[in-house]
Amino acid sequence: MNSVQRSIFFSALERYASLLLFFVSIGILSRLLTPNEFGVYAVVLAITSVFSASSQEFGGANYLIQKASLSEGNVRTAFTITFGLSIAIGFLLYLLGGVLGSTLGADGLETGIAVAVLNFAVAPFSVTIIALYRRDMQFGVVAASNLACNFTMVAVSIVLAKMGYSYLAPIWGMLAGSIVQTAYLVATRRDLRIFRPSLEGYSEIVRFGLYSSGVVLINAFYTSAPQLFLARMLDFTAVGLYSRAGTLTQVFDRLVIQVISPVIMPAIFAQRSAGADLKRIYLHAISLLTVLHWPFLIFMAVMAKPIILVWLGPSWLEVVPLIRLLCIAQLSLFAACLTYPVLVAAGSVRDTLFSSLISLPPSLLIIFAASFFGVEAVAASALLTLPFQAAVAIYYVSRHLDLRFADFVQATQKSGMVALSSCATIAICAALVEQGLIGPVVGIFIACGTAAAAWLAALFAVQHPLLPELKAPISRVLSAAGRFSGRVPVPAVRADRDIR
Repeated sequence: MNSVQRSIFFSALERYASLLLFFVSIGILSRLLTPNEFGVYAVVLAITSVFSASSQEFGGANYLIQKASLSEGNVRTAFTITFGLSIAIGFLLYLLGGVLGSTLGADGLETGIAVAVLNFAVAPFSVTIIALYRRDMQFGVVAASNLACNFTMVAVSIVLAKMGYSYLAPIWGMLAGSIVQTAYLVATRRDLRIFRPSLEGYSEIVRFGLYSSGVVLINAFYTSAPQLFLARMLDFTAVGLYSRAGTLTQVFDRLVIQVISPVIMPAIFAQRSAGADLKRIYLHAISLLTVLHWPFLIFMAVMAKPIILVWLGPSWLEVVPLIRLLCIAQLSLFAACLTYPVLVAAGSVRDTLFSSLISLPPSLLIIFAASFFGVEAVAASALLTLPFQAAVAIYYVSRHLDLRFADFVQATQKSGMVALSSCATIAICAALVEQGLIGPVVGIFIACGTAAAAWLAALFAVQHPLLPELKAPISRVLSAAGRFSGRVPVPAVRADRDIR
């Protein structure tokens, strides 16, 4: 198992364990907190995450990963900038908590922000250490720290929610998880010299951070904007419904994208250093992502109602049309997670900022206009904004990699065939549930089984590029199972051979 596969393995192990915690916590908290309480929490998270992400990136998490020759002075300076900016922004948000609460019409917003900004003093430590571990492809430690964080966050949130802490329960949970993660990372690193203040070579970090943090700030604000607009124009119940719909449509991100995202940039730089062609890497990655991304979104859109009935309960059925609209819109974001690392690898971090500046302001205007017409209109606006953003990002990537429209068609056509082949069985199961012929739990299980069978059959029928990627790990699993059972191990299959 090479370093990239090992990194993805540890990242997947942590993400799937965290996903299980996520499923459990959402199901429990949705029955302990009302949509209005979730709305207040979502707005607090939206406000603080915008500035938190920007301050952390300005100091250079990605700077530490991409720098060819990294010294202790570089690390100390990056941490100093991150910590100083994080403290300043956290204090400013604390002072503005009352103003934001009165502007958005929520009495509890000031208290929620006051608790959430405590994390601004903790996060810079963990962000710096995680960047160093990611640079060294040591994802086992990162996975363990994330799992400890998520378990603590879920446990504290549920306990406090049952004790009546309302919207503050998940906010305190986030802070507790961050503290546990930081303590674990500091204990494993054992080198506290990287936290000594320094401004050596700060200009290089600031130059990189201006572009990189600008991208993060714009994208974080765009992600949070619907909740803020809905809170101002409608009420916190609408915010809670939209936030929950957005969370459910991001399950694929938790299953796949968040597994590979920490690995993408280090892996691309490693392959580039080995002489690999960036255009080939990009198109191959698109073909692998779309064959997973598109069928999953189709499944979520079609089976949204039975999933909500089982997972969140009948009181949340209003999110079903929102989920369907968002899933359809997100079909266009098949290459989103590749844009930033590919442009950085191509030596054009500035274009990541230009791309965001072109696509996101018009998208924000569309979302703002839609917020006057209700939460469903905001979800429907994604049918315009997300394809537009995807087109702009692809344009900038194509300029550097000399890509043509035909290249994208060739990279995605087999994935489209696979996705369409699994639609029929999913639609039949959804219709049976809707008619009451089978229950929602049974319908979900049957839909999963039949869709998986159709997906796998189509994978072989079109000879999708994912097949060679699956052969090596499957061979290792079968070989390990053979050794465990005392049988002759199954010979490993070369991953680069075609299936006949």
